Amino acid sequence: MLIDALQCGEFDRNVLETLKRGGYTCVTPTLGFWEGTLESMDALGLWRDMERENADLIRIVRKADDILACQADGKVGILLGYQNTNLLEDRIRYVELFADMGVRVLQLTYNNQNELGGSCYEDEDSGLTRFGREVVVEMARCGIVVDCSHVGDKTTLHAIEHSPKPIAVTHANAASIFPHKRNRSDAVLKALAQTGGVIGCAAYRNITPAEACASVRGFAEMVARTVEIAGVDHVGIGTDFSYNSNDKFREWMRKGRWTRSVQYGAGSAAAPGAVSKPDWLPAADRLADLADGLADVGFSAEEVGKIMGGNWLRLYRSVFG
Repeated sequence: MLIDALQCGEFDRNVLETLKRGGYTCVTPTLGFWEGTLESMDALGLWRDMERENADLIRIVRKADDILACQADGKVGILLGYQNTNLLEDRIRYVELFADMGVRVLQLTYNNQNELGGSCYEDEDSGLTRFGREVVVEMARCGIVVDCSHVGDKTTLHAIEHSPKPIAVTHANAASIFPHKRNRSDAVLKALAQTGGVIGCAAYRNITPAEACASVRGFAEMVARTVEIAGVDHVGIGTDFSYNSNDKFREWMRKGRWTRSVQYGAGSAAAPGAVSKPDWLPAADRLADLADGLADVGFSAEEVGKIMGGNWLRLYRSVFG
C-alpha cells in the first residue's frame, strides 16, 4: 500500500497514469487554496468529471474500504481535500454539505490567519477561535480529516485538544530536524501521537533537509528521526509533490487575492521561485523506492507498511469510517 497524503498542482491523465505506474493506492490532491464556496464546488465538479473520464485509472474515495478496493483492483484512490477552509464562508452547516459532496480533508488555515485560527506564518498565533472549535467538532462528526500542515503550533495544539477524533499534519516535517515556520514542533508531534494522529513527512525542498532531498536513504533517515519523536504508528508520507505548476499557479498559491506585495510562501528572497524536485524523487512514480530505503535504515517489513500507507489508512478509518 502506498498513500501520499498531499500533492498539488494541475492533474491530468498523464499525471494519473504516472500515479498508477508508481503503484499508488491513494493520493490527496489539493482542490483549492483561497477559493470560496462556488469555486470550491467547481473544483469538486471537475474531479467528478475526471473520475468518469478516467474510470480505468482512478476512484474517488469516500470510505477507507474504497482504498482497499483500489489496492485490490489497481486503481488510484483520490481522497478529495483543500488546503484552506475559505470554502465554508463562515457557515457551520457547509461542513456537512461538503462532506456529503465527498470532501474528506480540510486544512484549517492556509498561509494567513482566518476565522478558525492562526497560520504558521503569522507573527502571533491566536490559537483556535470559537468558530474554529465548532468547525473542528463538526468535521469530526461529518467525517472530514482536520489538517494542520500550514497551521500555527498553538492553533494545532488546540485542534488536537478539541477534536473528538485524531487529526493530521499531512505535509510537513519536524521543526527540530529542519527549522522552518512551516514545520511542526516536537510538542505538536508528541500531542499528535498521543491522540492517534499522523504526520506526513514532506519532500518539498524549502522545508526539507538537503540530505533528505539528495538520496532516498537520506529521506528515510529523516523519517526515522521523525519516528523517534512521534512513534512509528504516527508517521506517514505527504510529499507535497507538485505537477504542472507554473509561475501563475505559484502566484495564486502564495498571494491569492489578499495582497499586491511579493510573497514567497515557504521560499525566501534567496530562493523566490520554483525549486527542483528531490534528487531521488524526480518524478512521482519513484516514491515506491522509499520502501527499500526505510528497510535499509532498519525498519521492519511491518513498520515499512505502516509508514508507506498503513498509518494513513488507520487514521482515515477512524475519522470517516
